[in-house]
Amino acid sequence: MKAEIANAFNTFAQLHAGALLVGADLYFTSRRALVIDPAIQLRLPAIYEWRQFAEAGGLMSYGTLLAEAFRQAGEYAARILKGENPAELPVMQASKFEFIINLKTARQIGIEVPPGLSARADEIIE
Repeated sequence: MKAEIANAFNTFAQLHAGALLVGADLYFTSRRALVIDPAIQLRLPAIYEWRQFAEAGGLMSYGTLLAEAFRQAGEYAARILKGENPAELPVMQASKFEFIINLKTARQIGIEVPPGLSARADEIIE
């Protein structure tokens, strides 16, 4: 899989990709550097699903709060353990999201983050 990711980034370079969106995936999350480092080397703006990517050097992240998702899962488990029928439980959707910008990475890849975008961020990493 590591070679496939490297090949993908080679293709991005050849195609002069303008940006990268990395969705939620356990493999990528557990191996963040495999996608963050090449994106920075290519000066490719990238946005990721989870905050851990921005904390590890990714440009931006926008996604649900994992703690909130785990809390909702706990609510489901509690209701089921109290005897409710799982088939009758309502579908819960994420209601809390966070947007994080890593300004250090923005400077490193030569991107100026517009003030309006920074103003919308829940957190700025300097």
